[in-house]
Formats: sequence, C-alpha cells, structure tokens
Amino acid sequence: MGLGNPGRSYERTRHNVGFLVADELARRYGGDWRSKKKAEAVPVSIGAASATLLKPTTYMNNSGAALSGYRLEQIIVVHDDLDLPAGDVRVKVGGGHGGHNGLRSIFQHLGKDFVRVRVGIGRPPVGVVPVDYVLGRMDSAVKEAVGRAADAVEAVIEKGPEAAMNQFNTRV
Repeated sequence: MGLGNPGRSYERTRHNVGFLVADELARRYGGDWRSKKKAEAVPVSIGAASATLLKPTTYMNNSGAALSGYRLEQIIVVHDDLDLPAGDVRVKVGGGHGGHNGLRSIFQHLGKDFVRVRVGIGRPPVGVVPVDYVLGRMDSAVKEAVGRAADAVEAVIEKGPEAAMNQFNTRV
C-alpha cells in the first residue's frame, strides 16, 4: 500500500510519495487501477508472488480502513518520513508511527508489526509547520527516490524484509 491523499491538489506533495511508488510498480508490472472497497487496486505478479497494489481512496488520516481483510504479515506500506534525509529509502519492520497519521490509522485498524518502505522527505525548514511541509511540493531528491523505493518493495517481496534491509539500509 502506498500512502497518500486522494485528489489532484495532493498529487505531487511530499505526503503522496507512497502513491507515486505504487504507480511506479503498476507501471513496471502492468495493470489498470480499479476501485476496491476504500482503495484503488491493481493485481500484479512480482517475481513468483502475486500481489495487490493499493492506494487508499480515504484521506491519510483513515488509511487503515482500506486494509480491512488483510493481515499484517501480508502488508508492505510505503510512506513519507520526516526523520530521513530527503531521498533516502529505508526498509523497516514494526516501530512507532512518529506522528504520521496514515501509520497511526493502520495501527488502530491492524496493529504495528508490518513491513514499511520509508521514503525520506527531510525536516521542514525553521519556521515551517510540519503539516504545511508534508503537504508542500515534492523536491527533486524525493522524486528521484521513487524508483529506489519501488526497488525496495520488490526486494521485500522477492528476498524478504531482512535481505531488503541489508540492501537498502546502508549508507553509500
């Protein structure tokens, strides 16, 4: 599941990087987005695995509602992360929500022990409120991370979370 907010006004914001990663995976593996409960979905095959790419049609604060019927061990969530430098990609299992309302919603609906692909958006400049920053236009470093984040999702599916962490969580 790529996290983001529906609607044109949010399309290229930092908070919607999860949607862009889901779109990149849909482009790589084919398929058309169609409505499914509280999400848009694309069934794909990645390696030997069958997967469903999801983009919630709820707003970020209610992202967890789009995951009804799924189990934690079936989920990979791609989301923006203020605590990573812009453009960094990291894989993580479990942990806190760090104030991210989309993650908070998933915790409330399902729990917190799922795989995440975190895309760094960096911290807001001094004087900029975090809400305004995450809903601001995505910079080039974040846009360039979309392909690497899609690669990280593929690695989680094909090799498992630990191997993906070893591949993506190292400093270059």
